Amino acid sequence: MKTTISLLSVALFYVLSMGIGQTASAAEPLRIGLIGLDSSHAIAFTKTINAETPRPELADAKVVAAFAGGSPDISASRDRIEGYTKQISEMGIEVVPSIDALLKKVDAVIMNSVDGRVHLEQVKPVLEAGIPVFVDKPVTASMKDAQALYALSKSTGTPCFSASTLRFCSEVIELEKENKAGNIVGCVAYSPCKLDESHPDLFWYGIHGVETLFTVMGPGCVSVQRTKTEGADIVTGVWKDGRVGTFRGIRDGAAGYGVMVFGKKDIELVKIRASYDILVSEIVKFFRTGKPPVSPEETLEIVAFMTAADVSRDSDGKSVTLESVMQD
Repeated sequence: MKTTISLLSVALFYVLSMGIGQTASAAEPLRIGLIGLDSSHAIAFTKTINAETPRPELADAKVVAAFAGGSPDISASRDRIEGYTKQISEMGIEVVPSIDALLKKVDAVIMNSVDGRVHLEQVKPVLEAGIPVFVDKPVTASMKDAQALYALSKSTGTPCFSASTLRFCSEVIELEKENKAGNIVGCVAYSPCKLDESHPDLFWYGIHGVETLFTVMGPGCVSVQRTKTEGADIVTGVWKDGRVGTFRGIRDGAAGYGVMVFGKKDIELVKIRASYDILVSEIVKFFRTGKPPVSPEETLEIVAFMTAADVSRDSDGKSVTLESVMQD
């Protein structure tokens, strides 16, 4: 009898072990939801993730639902949301009436709302539900809101991150490596810098060039000075190690993305070819691991840089410390 019971126990253990092994080895599908269908990024990211033959790192991830959102007082939102929502729907993605409805259907969220003013309000239920979220640029439209967003992320234990796609372009990644090797002593990063009265100056579009600057130089900026004309912005930062990095925002003449890099042995102009591919891969990887590729501290420093630039503008170009705007 004991032998029979023993054999039955072994058999039962074997069957259960096989079942557990199969569950553990099967890839769990990752259901992604979108918040904000007023940005072209919502279309581009979805096409990349839901491609018929996706890249290996995107396999088993799929955008399944979306909440349109929208800001009627911003033309870039108001004039585009209907068309983008239609495109998303035609791609077979369910458009739901609320963020709460969205959260019942997804494992992770990409927030593409073009209006940084609404990001904190929209992200609250996501973080409180414990669902990881990528917040597209700008993370918010103010220093105060950015600090509150990351404080909520910390208190709920829910990971999030924000970034411009320029950070994850191949040319910028290579320059970041050069900086970590100690080979870069300064740079001038440039990008278009369109303005919108709904946002502080650099938050609307200059964020692309500012984030490029920080990716190449690394964090550690302590003060900024700004010169603004109708056609351009020049914001010069001093880093704690004495290096100088500058953002040039372009509103007149030829525009594009790039970096003039001042190295220990050479000076080089690097033009950047903007692409979403690496950013999207990093977003999905983050959803899987819970480890953000950009720290809250660095993103808050970028927000402080842009905020201090406005204070400098209003103070006739005087030097403004990042610490001063982070404590206001």
